[in-house]
Amino acid sequence: MQGIAGQRPLLIWVVHLSVAALVLLWTIPTFGLLVSSFRDGDQLSVSGWWTALTATERNIIFRAPAPAEQVQDGGQWVIAGNVFEGQTEGEVTAFGFSSKAPAAFAPGQAAEMRRGQVLEVSRSGDFRIASPEEMAGKRGARIFYTSIDPPRFTLENYRNVLFSEGIGRSFINTLTVTIPATIIPILIAAFAAYALAWMQFPGRALLLAVIVGLLVVPLQMSLIPLLRLYTDIGIGKSYIGIWLAHTGFGLPLAIYLLRNYIKGLPKEIIESAKVDGASDFEIFIKIVLPLSFPALASFAIFQFLWTWNDLLVATVFLGNNEDQLVMTGRLRELLGSRGGNWEILTASAFVSIAVPLLVFFSLQRYLVRGLLAGSVK
Repeated sequence: MQGIAGQRPLLIWVVHLSVAALVLLWTIPTFGLLVSSFRDGDQLSVSGWWTALTATERNIIFRAPAPAEQVQDGGQWVIAGNVFEGQTEGEVTAFGFSSKAPAAFAPGQAAEMRRGQVLEVSRSGDFRIASPEEMAGKRGARIFYTSIDPPRFTLENYRNVLFSEGIGRSFINTLTVTIPATIIPILIAAFAAYALAWMQFPGRALLLAVIVGLLVVPLQMSLIPLLRLYTDIGIGKSYIGIWLAHTGFGLPLAIYLLRNYIKGLPKEIIESAKVDGASDFEIFIKIVLPLSFPALASFAIFQFLWTWNDLLVATVFLGNNEDQLVMTGRLRELLGSRGGNWEILTASAFVSIAVPLLVFFSLQRYLVRGLLAGSVK
């Protein structure tokens, strides 16, 4: 048969391969972020996450102790120590005393410096500067060396993020914003959707048309007028203000989606309940709400993710003060102030996506049922 590969149509294989490619496309960066968040900061700054299990080569500059710490040893003045002092240990593969030739000598070789001074560096990092005359000056000599470091993983990044960088406080702030901003619009939208689907009242069609029209209103148009209104009534820059803002921005889509789902419920069930004397409130609570759980869960996932990842609305209605700064704002500040400290940024980023991933995977079966509801009649 044409178009058949084995027992399966060619289209099925194309779909499967496309899905596998999309999964890899989304999973690989997330896996890389997870690996980077556990790596040592020095290694992360010089190599990618895919080299995490291999040794890392680094070129480092070490400042030897000042001449004031020299001692006499066998008729020579000596300054000794270890170039890994205060750092994680590695293996020295080359060294030098000039930036023009930072790897000119192998470990164990004697490098002749000025005024008869001799520098020796071993593979373990031990160094010795010997001079026939007493060394002078206020600063120690610079030692350039190339180090091979074994792979290192640490929990220190997460310890710094959760207890030192203010992420913990921002995590609580984000939950304070996200949970009410997810529950409130769903509650309102569910009642409104039932009313628009099954209750008869004047202007119902016009009200539904207005709600559909609100779907196309850009969010940015309403930020400043809403903020002025909040300021006038005394709830500007507060959690109440941002809860109401997210509720207002999410309600049109929530009502539209839930109304279509509830409208598709079997008419016989609703009418039988009315014949038995049930009120609209009883029908909604005891029949419609349990049957609509997949749709409610689907919208809850989207609303939670939108609110959790929001920066614009939080910046406008909460500001950037320390007590109200959300996770996205904190990450933005870390990116601006920390610059190249990728171990802090990667750990912070993974902390910020942990909760959305948990919510998504715990409710994803309801998301699929909610999305497929009504697709097959």
